[in-house]
Amino acid sequence: MEIRLLKTFQTIARLGNFQRAAEALQYSPPTITVQIKKLEEELGVTLFERGKTITLTSAGRFFLTKADVLLHEYDELNNELNDYIAGETGIVRIGASEPSASNRLPNILNSFKKSKPKVQIQVTISTSLELTKLLLEDQLDFALSNFPAPHLELSFHPLLLEPFGLLIPDDHPFADRDRLFIRDLQDESFLVTPGTCPFRLRVEEMMALQFGKPRNSSIEVAGITALKYYVQAKLGIALAPLVAISPPIPGTLIKPVVDMFEGPELGILTKRNKHALSKISILLIEEIKRSI
Repeated sequence: MEIRLLKTFQTIARLGNFQRAAEALQYSPPTITVQIKKLEEELGVTLFERGKTITLTSAGRFFLTKADVLLHEYDELNNELNDYIAGETGIVRIGASEPSASNRLPNILNSFKKSKPKVQIQVTISTSLELTKLLLEDQLDFALSNFPAPHLELSFHPLLLEPFGLLIPDDHPFADRDRLFIRDLQDESFLVTPGTCPFRLRVEEMMALQFGKPRNSSIEVAGITALKYYVQAKLGIALAPLVAISPPIPGTLIKPVVDMFEGPELGILTKRNKHALSKISILLIEEIKRSI
């Protein structure tokens, strides 16, 4: 059943005249007649009583209520599709790793939603490794994450190198020190993230260059954003991205470490086939790039 036939039927029913409907739709009267005949043949019912005046049959009145609903939904679909093409609406599935998922992304999305109120956003928070897997499985449109393992199907656009700081309890002996070096930390008890975490790998790389492994045992904490609370509880100290520990919570202090490297890289991870991205996804990626 063609939409144009439904529109013709609806227009005739509204105007009560084939001639006026033809003029409104810019068709010839014979075209209108052929269209209604075709529609009636498809439906197997007579829609109009033809005579000096045109009136709807019982079947025509019933069909008109259904046609009105269908055409209204069709118009809404067209409007939404036009908004989608223009980048005003759509569903964006974002993956994000911590600490950016908690400390950067919310404010960016708040700003974006104000300019694009019709957009629907789904956020998945996980590790860079898991986000890579989800992206390859087409469960995400893109991810804000740390530099992943190279993959032929993926493209990584770097945004920044994460600056680190040392988070300590406010009564720690380092509290009064203005200058600290990595070698000063070898006798400390550390709070660390899991072994596959890019932040832990970066910290261990820098320690290995200076003194090898710390002499005291460490406590492993699964969430990078939770480290500050374990420092607050005086369970150890932590080298962590500044974005995850700033501003320091009560009972803690942030100290710079002079010879601490930056890294790992934070960036946008997408599939190389960027044609698969909707316009609204591309606009959000551009917003993230401007904001970070």
